[in-house]
Amino acid sequence: MEETAKLIVDGKTYELPMVRGTEGERAVDISKLRDETGLITLDPGYPNTGACKSSITFMDGEQGILRYRGYPVEQLAERSTFVETAYLLINGELPSREELTRFSVLLNDHSLVHRDMLHFFDNFPRRAHPMGILSSMVNALRAFYPELPERSEEEEILVTFTRLISKIRTMAAISYKLSRGHEVIYPRPDLTYAANFLNMMFDSPVRPYEVDPDVAQALNVFWILHADHEQNCSTAAVRLVGSARVNLYAAISAGICALWGPLHGGANQAVVEMLEDIQENGGDPGPFIERAKDRQDPFRLMGFGHRVYKTYDPRAKIMKKMADRVLKKQKGSDPLLDIARRLEEVALEDPYFIDHHLYPNVDFYSGIVMRALGIPTNMFTVMFAIGRLPGWISQWKESMDDPGWRLQRPRQVYTGPNERDYIPMDKRK
Repeated sequence: MEETAKLIVDGKTYELPMVRGTEGERAVDISKLRDETGLITLDPGYPNTGACKSSITFMDGEQGILRYRGYPVEQLAERSTFVETAYLLINGELPSREELTRFSVLLNDHSLVHRDMLHFFDNFPRRAHPMGILSSMVNALRAFYPELPERSEEEEILVTFTRLISKIRTMAAISYKLSRGHEVIYPRPDLTYAANFLNMMFDSPVRPYEVDPDVAQALNVFWILHADHEQNCSTAAVRLVGSARVNLYAAISAGICALWGPLHGGANQAVVEMLEDIQENGGDPGPFIERAKDRQDPFRLMGFGHRVYKTYDPRAKIMKKMADRVLKKQKGSDPLLDIARRLEEVALEDPYFIDHHLYPNVDFYSGIVMRALGIPTNMFTVMFAIGRLPGWISQWKESMDDPGWRLQRPRQVYTGPNERDYIPMDKRK
């Protein structure tokens, strides 16, 4: 017997079908609610609304679970690579050795950007934010790489996916180099995805960069942990824009813009800015912790708590290990990292933070790791975007393949004036 939920309105009962996910989640299907009742639901911010069915990522905020295609993120971070994880997200299964080799070769082949694109980079104001540049340049890729009619649709999509994953890393490094007034460093075929990015960022004709395996691994893990996170703000933006059947470049550009926000992808940058604020005010995190506990104070302690996770963010545990490993390699002392350690120690022992589930989240540790790797603060969100790209692509692909696809068009509850007549200018008060 089909499971249903009953809705009683004005004495009339309506039965709404129930939907059950593979992990036991239950949802009330309201897709025909307006047709049958004339009603809509109101859910500001959509915390109680399922916008789609998806087989990509499962997360349980109460138990601290995150899995990509069924694989625990802890196992992927320990055993996989970002390239392999990207393949998994997009294709649904882990690759064979031959499939992974082919994917890696394609990433290498598409790693260069069209020389004419450098003119675009050169003409951005030097103070332009890297996320604005990245969003614009991803959108511009469509003009440089239009669809090729001689390719099959499957081939074209595969090339588009690999082109984006490969070139986004190159374009991010180019934007950084040009902002410094340095020569552009191009990718090398002998380096892995993460090592290549680090080399493009930091190599110099006067000071050759030597890739530290632990540093490259920390970046690799950072990207794996950020590869997808269910229907978050930027992913929802990619699906929403993609539902208009725009090209993938435009949908990804929209996701980058959404990720730019300080409450989403910019949170790790906000953590470092908060640490700088603590340093400028004497370096003692105690007063800031007290302010965070004061309900009358609008101050927020960045990097603690999460919209979904009500326990320790599983990604934070892994990122903390990476932070500890990278910090051991630091030759000098960084006062911000010292403040972060003290802040973490106090918060983890404070009953208020424990009772309110305000554990350090992935943004707290990833901001520390990015700083330890030498990544400039304004590039933090760009790093997030590179990692999230496979998730955006897989979500876009899933929505395109969905037989129940519909153009996304939320409703509203209107609260403005009722109908009124136009008032001529000379009669207005």
